[in-house]
Amino acid sequence: MRDKFHEMVRISYIGVTVLILFWRFPAASAAGEDCSTVTALVSTCSNFVMYGSPDPIPGSPCCTAMTSLNNLADSGGGNRRTVCQCLMDLINTYSSNATAIATLPGFCGVSLGFVIDPNTDCDYVDQYAKLEGRKLNLRSL
Repeated sequence: MRDKFHEMVRISYIGVTVLILFWRFPAASAAGEDCSTVTALVSTCSNFVMYGSPDPIPGSPCCTAMTSLNNLADSGGGNRRTVCQCLMDLINTYSSNATAIATLPGFCGVSLGFVIDPNTDCDYVDQYAKLEGRKLNLRSL
C-alpha cells in the first residue's frame, strides 16, 4: 500500500514538473531554439535509455512523458519540427543510446508522426505528419 502511494506521488510530481516545463518554455520550444522541454521529457525515461530496462509501459511516468512529447508535437506552430530536431540532437549527442531513445514512443504506443532516426529530415515532418497512420523516415527526400 505504501509503495503504491509513493508511486502515485512520484507520478504526480512528474506531471507537475512537465506542466511547469510547458509553462516555462512554450515560446522557446515553438521557436526551435531551446530543447529543454524535450530533453526533460526524454530524461523521464533515463533508466531505460541508460540501462535498457525496465521497458516503458503505457501508464508509466516514462510513457506519460512520451504522451506529453506527442502533445507538444501536435500543438502546431512548427512544434513537430522542433521536437524532431531536438530528438535528432539527442540521438547525435548520445549516439550510444540512440536506439533506446528511438524506441521510446513505440514502447508507449505513441506515434510522433516521424521516425527517430539520424536520417530523418525534420524540415518535412510537419507536412508528412498529416498522412494518416504513417510514420515516415523521409530518407528518400
